[in-house]
Amino acid sequence: MITPRTDHLTRVAAPEGVGPSPQYSHVVWGTGRFVAISGQCAFDEEGGVVGVGDAAAQARQVFENLRRCLAAAGATFADVVKLTYFVTDVAHLPAVRDARAAVIPADRLPASSAVQVAALVHPELLLEIEAFAVVPV
Repeated sequence: MITPRTDHLTRVAAPEGVGPSPQYSHVVWGTGRFVAISGQCAFDEEGGVVGVGDAAAQARQVFENLRRCLAAAGATFADVVKLTYFVTDVAHLPAVRDARAAVIPADRLPASSAVQVAALVHPELLLEIEAFAVVPV
């Protein structure tokens, strides 16, 4: 089923023959300027780790950092076409989904991938998220 195009992006929740997922769109495409946001971690403005041991607090900080990075490129979460989640434990994914739901409506979910990793750049970090966006020109 193709979600009607209401802006510069088109989302396909479930292409023919592919099972739907309530957590992401299988396909997203658009026209415009491509923006890549490096993986963001739960660092505050001074570089300190936010929410040590708290996946929900870290996820909220990561999405705030993503928002700031997107804004620097003239983008918003509405322009995001792909998110990649790196988590040290898949048990952190519900916290990530809750933080995502606070900034991205369920009918505008981007394509996404989730990967469990052994470690991130600092041992206190539980997750990292990178984003790709397409901004209308």
